[in-house]
Amino acid sequence: MDMTALCPLDGRYRGQLDSLRSQTGEAAFATYRVQTELTWLQILSGLKLPHFKALNASEKKLLSSLFPLSANDLSVLRAIEFEGYKNIPATRHDVKAVEYFLRLKLQNTVLKDRLNYLHFSLTSEDVNSVSYALLLANGVEKALLPAFEKLHRTLMQLSRKEAASVLLARTHGQPAVPTTFGKEIRVTADRLARQITQLKKQQISCKFGGAVGNFNAHTAAFPGVNWPRAAKQMIDTLNKGRKIKLVLTPVSTQVDPRDSYAELFDNLRRINVLLIDFCRDMWQYISAGLVHQQAVKGEVGSSTMPQKVNPIDFENAEGNLQLASALCDFFSNKLPISRLQRDLSDSTVLRNMAVAFGYICVAQNSLFRGLGKIAFNRAAALTEVKNHPEVLAEAFQTILRAANIQNPYEKLRDLTRGRTVTYDDFQRFIKELDVPQLIKKQLLALTPENYTGLAAQLARR
Repeated sequence: MDMTALCPLDGRYRGQLDSLRSQTGEAAFATYRVQTELTWLQILSGLKLPHFKALNASEKKLLSSLFPLSANDLSVLRAIEFEGYKNIPATRHDVKAVEYFLRLKLQNTVLKDRLNYLHFSLTSEDVNSVSYALLLANGVEKALLPAFEKLHRTLMQLSRKEAASVLLARTHGQPAVPTTFGKEIRVTADRLARQITQLKKQQISCKFGGAVGNFNAHTAAFPGVNWPRAAKQMIDTLNKGRKIKLVLTPVSTQVDPRDSYAELFDNLRRINVLLIDFCRDMWQYISAGLVHQQAVKGEVGSSTMPQKVNPIDFENAEGNLQLASALCDFFSNKLPISRLQRDLSDSTVLRNMAVAFGYICVAQNSLFRGLGKIAFNRAAALTEVKNHPEVLAEAFQTILRAANIQNPYEKLRDLTRGRTVTYDDFQRFIKELDVPQLIKKQLLALTPENYTGLAAQLARR
């Protein structure tokens, strides 16, 4: 662990984020910029422009070999931007540094006569817009989504395992009616499944129309080219083999409107919120002794109380999900706004999008650890249900309603509300009712532990 790290994502949590870092880190983003520039060069090569001989198969292969960037490439790229490199002065501009880097890489190759078409007619935002779209799409597709799907499978397995395990439900914190632990887990699993379905449908928009989105420079140089079609061809090329798709915004300013960013981050925030809800419920079940945690050998729960086994994984997940949600909400509100055709206040914000992904990944890992250490305490849960026979009041008054008995709700309310009721009290109440014996038999057959409705079936469906 790097003890000098300012952010825990690069310090305490660094070892958990290799998969995410490979898709959304600085090196990945630099690679996306190179990929964008070189893909555009390939598209240009097919437009039959003057002084630009079409690329053959070996030349296209050469371009493909330039990414992902090596450690040395990244070092050179950084030098070009900040210190200068060989005969290239420091650009102090990240996208221009990429252009100069590619000129340097290709100056002694068969493509040296076509370098004038690198970054042709583009503004920096064209390159960045596509590159950030790639970053978001790859981060979701290759890091976040697989973990969410694994979490859903884990919850479904737990739901089915505990489908019939009776649990006292609580509404307003008070005993309500029996349910099962598996069915309550299934609620979270189904909520997560719905959001995963929506996440898979997300498309990340980008623009590629020049300085203010009008293809001004493009048409000034070559008015006969269908530039919007060329831009779409570029995005279609980048989409090959991709699940989370990029989509070209046909009309934009210098920046993409980024409404798709807001849709993505709102989707992620909804997932965070439902998982926070789940973490808090698990915390309550553990606190009540209804869920046991396996003690990890050598792990310390408290610096002074050696007996403690704290629900730290669910607490850690909750905190990191809250951090991620705050960032997602900020991105959703900030990124679709730009003064007139462009302001630069978004630049530093965009660089932090992967931070939200990072906290989500850390939370996912905490949830997996937490779920891997728990066991539902069926005996304790059954005892709690049996200790609250008053939960049968709902069943009794509903059965009596169905039998056309007058004022059953009021009768049960007077018997149970605000009072400690025993099962014997209910038996006496039933025996004194002026109802057919068949109804009495039906009422007497009910117990707190068998009054779970369709909970087991719902958990297993």
